[in-house]
Amino acid sequence: MKNKVRKFLKTKIIGKNIIFFDEIDSTQIQAKILAENGIKDGTMVLAENQTGGIGTHGRKWYSEKNNNISFTLVLYPKCSIQELNHLTKDIAKCVVEAIDKICKIKTDIKEPNDIMLNGKKIGGILTQIITNGENIKYLLIGIGINVNSKSFPEELEQIATSLKKETGMEFSRENIIAEFCNIFEEYCMSENVI
Repeated sequence: MKNKVRKFLKTKIIGKNIIFFDEIDSTQIQAKILAENGIKDGTMVLAENQTGGIGTHGRKWYSEKNNNISFTLVLYPKCSIQELNHLTKDIAKCVVEAIDKICKIKTDIKEPNDIMLNGKKIGGILTQIITNGENIKYLLIGIGINVNSKSFPEELEQIATSLKKETGMEFSRENIIAEFCNIFEEYCMSENVI
């Protein structure tokens, strides 16, 4: 999976270093451990399957094995905390743009961090800023997108969906990930985040 992502990347920093897990508890937890040990800026922790994916407010993020997107980016921003005020919304815009460009599907943002399709959730963003006083130590950006899932647990059936479930078509997860990284790096450069 990581080699396919690399094939479509046009970035200089974001996603150039990919740490891949076939199965992991949570990319966010692993990324935090790596960030505490000074992993390379722009590193992506990518998983084929998460057993304990984290959503917002500590909720569990469900993801069907081998069918969806689960990754966390580690960044060491050069800007102030205040400059990251709208970051989650801006990341959501980058996700929507990547899906539109690769899949030709218009998705919506339910602010600040949900990606919606036909009134159901297909993706979420978990942004964590770790600080040391007024300074940013590092930034974790967790992204989950339901791409090729065919079914969901009963309790999620009415509120969650996937690109495949809504269109009947399969999509390249690697293409979507790489396109997001390409778009997001452009945003970061223009906003002096990295």
